[in-house]
Amino acid sequence: MRSFWDGLAGTMLVLWIGGMWAIGYVAAPVLFASLDDKRLAGMLAGNLFEMMTWIGMAAASYLLIYRIALDRGAALKDLFFWLVVLMLALILVGHFGVQPILQGLKDQAMPHAVMQSVFADRFARWHGISSILYLIQSALGLLLVWRLVR
Repeated sequence: MRSFWDGLAGTMLVLWIGGMWAIGYVAAPVLFASLDDKRLAGMLAGNLFEMMTWIGMAAASYLLIYRIALDRGAALKDLFFWLVVLMLALILVGHFGVQPILQGLKDQAMPHAVMQSVFADRFARWHGISSILYLIQSALGLLLVWRLVR
């Protein structure tokens, strides 16, 4: 019989990976397709991505602690553990490395939209890097789901 902690691990995995896919590949594209104000669409999508960042940090932290508690040192030999570590590292790089650069470019462009400013090329480049990090996380997330928690 599954314990509460097993169920919580599965729930965290579903919330994290499912949320990443729902926001990144459903909600954000719908926002940009539906709203005429692309600046507003970007702001709303950014808020959703930030929420998923915090959910990802919490879920990854729990899953790592859960695996170490469950498997002790053997957790370090498990692909699931290292996929979660890699995804957490990508989240941290994106949130604390790339996002501040993007925000700085937006701030420098004020009162204009960043894509109508001299910073458009740099913003597009860093946004592309952020998108690639997200795509890698999404693919790794699929591997986690396929491997399941146990």
